[in-house]
Amino acid sequence: MKIVIIGGTGLIGSNVTKKLRQLGHTVIAGSPSTGINALTGDGLSDALENADVVVDLSNSPSFDEDPAIQFFQTVGRNILSAELNVGIKHHVVLSIVGTHLMEGMGYMRAKKIQEDLVKNSGIPYTIVRSTQFQEFVPTIAAGGTQGNEVQVSKIDFQPIAAEEVALFIARFAISEPANGIVEIAGPVRGPMSEFVEQYVKATDAGKSVIANYNNEYFGLAVSPSTLVPEGNAYLGETRFKDFIASIATKA
Repeated sequence: MKIVIIGGTGLIGSNVTKKLRQLGHTVIAGSPSTGINALTGDGLSDALENADVVVDLSNSPSFDEDPAIQFFQTVGRNILSAELNVGIKHHVVLSIVGTHLMEGMGYMRAKKIQEDLVKNSGIPYTIVRSTQFQEFVPTIAAGGTQGNEVQVSKIDFQPIAAEEVALFIARFAISEPANGIVEIAGPVRGPMSEFVEQYVKATDAGKSVIANYNNEYFGLAVSPSTLVPEGNAYLGETRFKDFIASIATKA
């Protein structure tokens, strides 16, 4: 099977590329550095020739609303148009759990636009909504830090390891299209504040985590369950304590 991965040289993309090649598939890792630019459309048609599956892992370089919307609209239309021309059998795109519930955040509104383009394209598809990566917890901690205190909400949280995101994406890429949304998550659910506290204790014991019930995510008011799967989800096996242990080992 020939699979083209847009964003194939990034954190998740390079890992997906590796896993699919190990399974014997022909994989094209698409990025501007490999001559495939989904934003301009350069190289897309040639890359998709005789391909079976396209995996879209592209991401906006800006989290601000207008540039993010422009990015996902342009890239989405370029990719889907090229796919229609060659008859791609399956389009897989990575999105975020709770995207449809956080459209008050510009970046999430842009991701929802990306999802809708895929749904309305007429191409068989699988939208993979992932919970926040375990590797993103340091960013959440930094965002809530004020002096020696880390202010963080107790909203539900179920982070997944980036390695397992790549594994799921690879599996979905070689499976039949869901023609809908599937969700993936980590194995443990709990208050976001507890995950952040584990991280802070392991990396900066001089700081104190102050948990609150504000139900906010980067300033956006959300429901307590926004960041976790709504129903059944595919669960990874890597627990957050293993992520913490890996940080300690590297340190």
